[in-house]
Amino acid sequence: MYLSVHHASCSWDDTFSLSLSHQNPEMRGVSFLSTVPSFTNTNNLQHLTLSSSHRSGLIIRCCKIDPQVSGECLAFHRRDVLKLAGTAIGMELIGKGFINHVGDAKAADLNQRRQRSDFQSKIKLMLSKAVKAKPELVPSILTLALNDAMTYDKATKSGGANGSIRFSSEISRAENAGLSDGLALIEEAKKEIDSFSKGGPISYADLIQLAGQAAVKSTFLASAIRKCGGNEEKGNLLYTAYGSSGQWALFDRQFGRSDATEADPEGRIPLWRKATVQEMKDKFIAIGLGPRQLAVMSAFLGPDQAATEQLLASDPQVAPWVQKYQRSRETVSQTDYEVDLITALTKLSGLGQQINYEAYTYPVERINLSKLKL
Repeated sequence: MYLSVHHASCSWDDTFSLSLSHQNPEMRGVSFLSTVPSFTNTNNLQHLTLSSSHRSGLIIRCCKIDPQVSGECLAFHRRDVLKLAGTAIGMELIGKGFINHVGDAKAADLNQRRQRSDFQSKIKLMLSKAVKAKPELVPSILTLALNDAMTYDKATKSGGANGSIRFSSEISRAENAGLSDGLALIEEAKKEIDSFSKGGPISYADLIQLAGQAAVKSTFLASAIRKCGGNEEKGNLLYTAYGSSGQWALFDRQFGRSDATEADPEGRIPLWRKATVQEMKDKFIAIGLGPRQLAVMSAFLGPDQAATEQLLASDPQVAPWVQKYQRSRETVSQTDYEVDLITALTKLSGLGQQINYEAYTYPVERINLSKLKL
């Protein structure tokens, strides 16, 4: 194999060609623009020979013809030339504005993230106030978020957290009895949110799960306040210092769910208040969860968490987890309980969804600088 580089002048700043032949009289040419400074003195360089045996490593030998340094050779490995080629191509792309396009794309992406984050923060604040004003609806909202997602079917990849529970034919089913008031709160919030949204109406699928998050947070905060003797200010400080606020990042990222256009099929959700523990386990396992998640989500299964946990503790597979989370709730931070509950809800709330990460974004109006009066 023989490779040769011929250069008509002494500068690396001009265009030159790299030709390749492999025991073949026909040569295939590759050209690129070298725009980087020379890494050696090339004032007297006229001929470059790039040679390689069939099995040896490729080396470039640059032989000078200056009489004073006759015979002196400088060796460069193949990777040096590849680096030079890569740099040259990069410089060409910069010259053609490629990097500017990348910069624009990054700026657009950051702008969309900020829009989504701001919008989501406003929704969270509104839901937090709504739940605080009607704490009696917390159990209903928790079960609403659970049952909307529990329609997921792994075999058909249908159902899931898609807002289908809003349809009258689904909310009126036996397993959803008592959830209408929670849904009414969400519908009322949706009207106000849609009135100020710049990126289109919020989906019921998103709003139901965000309402579930707000309800969960309210239970965490209520627990902290109880541990402070009912002092709300101290309870807020306790929850801020030891709570699990930083664990919601993945849940928050799942923002951009799509709404179903019709009710999900019947028969996919047990009647929680009458179901056996085995039936509950079977359903949780069917959607990819298990006894651990069943235990940590006991508050979602009915208005009386203590009674639900008493039933769950009768099962030898669920009992250890029930006991673990009961002990955790007695601690100052209740870390194990809160972190595992957030993890379970995050997985549940993404079932059956392909998240649209550009949802609720909108074009930013560009300022015409020529019309500004200085």
